[in-house]
Amino acid sequence: MKPGRIIAIILGSLLALPSLGIFLGGGALTIAYAVERGDDGYFDETLDRLGTATAAITTADVDFRSDPGPQWVLDLVDISLRLQVTSVDPDTELFVGIGPEAAVETFLAGVAHDEIRDIEFGGDVKYRSVSGDQAATPPGDQDFWVTSTSMAGAQVFEWDVTEGDWVVVLMNADGSTGILADVTAGVRSGSLLAIGITMLAVGAVLMAIAVVIILAGARRRMDEPAVAAARPSPLEPVPVTAHPVRLDAAIDTPLSPWLWLVKWFLAIPHFVVLVFLWIGFVVLTFVAGIAILFTGRYPRGMFDFNVGVLRWTWRVAFYAASGGLGTDRYPAFTMGAEADYPATLDIAYPGELSRGLVLVKWWLLAIPHYLVLVFIVGGGVGWWWDTGGAMWSGGLVGVLVLIAAVILLFTSRYPEPLFDLIVGLNRWAFRVCAYVALMTDHYPPFRLDQGGREPIQQPELPVSHE
Repeated sequence: MKPGRIIAIILGSLLALPSLGIFLGGGALTIAYAVERGDDGYFDETLDRLGTATAAITTADVDFRSDPGPQWVLDLVDISLRLQVTSVDPDTELFVGIGPEAAVETFLAGVAHDEIRDIEFGGDVKYRSVSGDQAATPPGDQDFWVTSTSMAGAQVFEWDVTEGDWVVVLMNADGSTGILADVTAGVRSGSLLAIGITMLAVGAVLMAIAVVIILAGARRRMDEPAVAAARPSPLEPVPVTAHPVRLDAAIDTPLSPWLWLVKWFLAIPHFVVLVFLWIGFVVLTFVAGIAILFTGRYPRGMFDFNVGVLRWTWRVAFYAASGGLGTDRYPAFTMGAEADYPATLDIAYPGELSRGLVLVKWWLLAIPHYLVLVFIVGGGVGWWWDTGGAMWSGGLVGVLVLIAAVILLFTSRYPEPLFDLIVGLNRWAFRVCAYVALMTDHYPPFRLDQGGREPIQQPELPVSHE
C-alpha cells in the first residue's frame, strides 16, 4: 500500500474517533433528556446522608467558566442548580450558601470542616477532612454569598449558574458543630435537547467525512496489486498451512547478549507509529464489519492495511518485546512483507465471510480465548506515575521472554525449546487477534503450535479399497 493511502487511512481514523465520541455523547444527552429528567426538567441525584462532627460541609471548587470560549457559550448551556436539603433534627436551622472560592476559604480558614471530593454512582459521598482549631462564626453574617437560604426542616435551594469558581457550603445557622442532613442535588440545562441534537448531527457529518477519507485510502485501484506475502520462490511449491494466519520466526545468529536491555528504547519510534496504525486498525475493523454484514466480503484494501499493521507489530514484538527478542536486526518501517526478515506474518484473504458471525465473534465466541490470553499475554509492563513504581503484568509469554533474555545475557545462547514455546504462544495470540478483527472465519484452535515455522497441512492420503 502506498504511503499516501496509509496517511489517508490514519487521518480518517483520527477524525473518526472524536466524531464517534461526539455522536455518542449527543445520543446520550438526547436519551437522558427523554428518559432521565423529571417533569420539572431537573436531573436529580439523592446523596447518602451527609454528616460531620465539624462545623461545615463544603464542595470542592466548582469551576463554571467558558474559557477559552466567550461568555455566550456558558449562557447558551443555561445551567441551573437545585439543592433539596432536610435537617435530620427538625429543630436545627441549617444554612446553605454558595460563595466565591477565595471568600469561602478565608471564612473557613482555621475551622475544621469536611470537603466533598467525589460523589460516586448511587450517591456515595467521599470526603476530605480539613483540620482546624477555631470556632466558626454564623455564616449568615457574611456578605459574600451570591445566594443563600437558612431555615429548619426541609428547604429547596435554586441557583442559576453564573461564571466563576464557586463553593457550596452547608452549616448550622449558628456556626455550631455537628451536621446531619438529607440532600438531593439536581441540575437542569435549558439547552440540553438542542445541544444533544446538534452533537448528533455534527458527529454524523464528521463520521461520514472520516469514512470517505478511509475508503479513499483503503480502496485498491484495479492496476494496484495486493501486497505480496513472504513466500518461497516461484520455483518452489507454496506450502499450505493448517491455519490461514501464518506466523513464522527464526533465531537470528549471532545475538548480542546485552542489546536486549536497550531494544525497547531503540524501538520507541516504532511504538509511536504503531499507536496511530492501531487506531486505524480498530476503525477499519469496525467499517469492515459493516461491509461484511451487508456484502459478505472484507474490502481488500482494508484487509491489506490491517494485515500490514499486524505484520509490523509482529516484527517489532519479535525484535524488542514479547515476540521473543530473537533478532538484532532493526525492523523496517513498512507494512509490506519483508521476506528476508526473521519474523514474518501473513493472513490468507478469506473471500466470502459469514455475515452472521460478524455480530458474535468478538464478544461471544472469542470469550474462551480471552480467558486463555489473559494468562498467556497479560498486560505488559506498566508504570504507576502516582507511586513512582513499576508493575510487571506481562503474562506467561513476558516471563518466558525475560528468562530467555537472562539466559542469553549470561551464556550468549538462546535456548531453542524456550524460543519454540514463545513463538507458539505468540502464534496463538495473533490467530485470536485476526479472528476478532473479522479477518477469518477459521476459529482459532485450542492448540499450542510450537516452533518457528507454521505447521504445514498434511495432504489427505487416498483410501485403499483392497
